[in-house]
Amino acid sequence: MTDTPDSVFRASAWRTLDLEQQAIAALGAQLDADFDRACQLMLDCNGRVVVTGMGKSGHIAGKIAATLASTGTPAFFVHPGEASHGDLGMITRGDVVLALSNSGETSEVTALLPLLKRMGTPLISMTGRPGSTLARHADAHLNAAVAREACPLDLAPTASTTAALALGDALAVALLEARGFTAEEFALSHPGGSLGRRLLLKVGDLMHQGSRLPQVPLGSPLRDALLEITRQGLGFTCVVDEQGLLAGVYTDGDLRRTLDQYADLRSLKVDEVMTRPGKRIGAEVLAAEAVRVMEDNRITALAVVDDQGRPVGALHMHDLLTSGVI
Repeated sequence: MTDTPDSVFRASAWRTLDLEQQAIAALGAQLDADFDRACQLMLDCNGRVVVTGMGKSGHIAGKIAATLASTGTPAFFVHPGEASHGDLGMITRGDVVLALSNSGETSEVTALLPLLKRMGTPLISMTGRPGSTLARHADAHLNAAVAREACPLDLAPTASTTAALALGDALAVALLEARGFTAEEFALSHPGGSLGRRLLLKVGDLMHQGSRLPQVPLGSPLRDALLEITRQGLGFTCVVDEQGLLAGVYTDGDLRRTLDQYADLRSLKVDEVMTRPGKRIGAEVLAAEAVRVMEDNRITALAVVDDQGRPVGALHMHDLLTSGVI
C-alpha cells in the first residue's frame, strides 16, 4: 500500500485525536463545587475509595483506582455485577464509593444505590448526564459529558472514556497535592520499579564494607596503596590517619598523574601523591545523590564515612548501575 500524506488511516486518527482533545478541554468548564465536595469526601474517608463501573467504564474505573492507590489515596476496584452477588461485603461504612457510568443509568451500578444509602456510604458519581439516576442520588457528581464520541457512529465509548480517565487523573492529582504526597512516599508503593530504586536505596545499601573496604594508613609506601587498589578492584583506596579518620584517597587517576610527575615510584609514600581530603559521602545519603556527586566531579568511586569522618564503606559507579539507580 502506498504511504501518502492524505492517508485515510492518518486522517481518521487525526479526527479521533482532535475529538478526544476537545472532550478533555471541555472538562475544565464543567468542573464545579461538586469536584471540591468529591475531593473532600475522599480526604475525610477513614476507609478506602471503592471505584466501580461496568464495561468500558469498568476498565477506566480500575485504572482510576490504581492511580489513587499509588498516589496516597487507598482505593480498589469492585465489579458492580459481583457486588450484587456478595462482593458488596467488601464495602464498609467508612468507605467512599466512586461510581462511573456514562449514561448514569447502568443497571448493575444503579442497583447498588439502595444498599449504599442504607449503609450510609458516601457516593460520588462520574457520568455524562447530570440529570441521570446515578447523578441525582450521589453526594457529589462529576460531569464527564462529551459533545460526541470519536467513533464515527457516535456509539463506541471513545471520547467519553478518555474524558473519564482524565477526570480521574485530575481527582488523583488534586488529592495528592492536598495530602502533600512526596516522591519518597510514591516510591514506597513502587519498590520494584526504577523510580523506587532511585528514591529508596541509600548509599549504605550498596557500599562495600568490612574486608571489602580498601584502605591503607598514612605513611604507607605507594606500592602498598597500589596493591590495595588492585586487590579490592574499586579503582581507589582510602588513606586513614592514626585516629582512623579519612585523610585522603588515592585513585587510578592519581596514579596516572603520579606517573607523569615521577620517574621512580619506589620511594614514594602515598601521602605525597594522594588527593586531599578526597570526595566522601554518608551512608544515609540517597544513592541517587551519590550519582550526582560522581557525575559533578567526574569520578567513579566515593569513600563512605561516618559522622566522625571514619571510612565505613566504598561505593563504585558500577554498584549504582547494577542496582538500577542509574
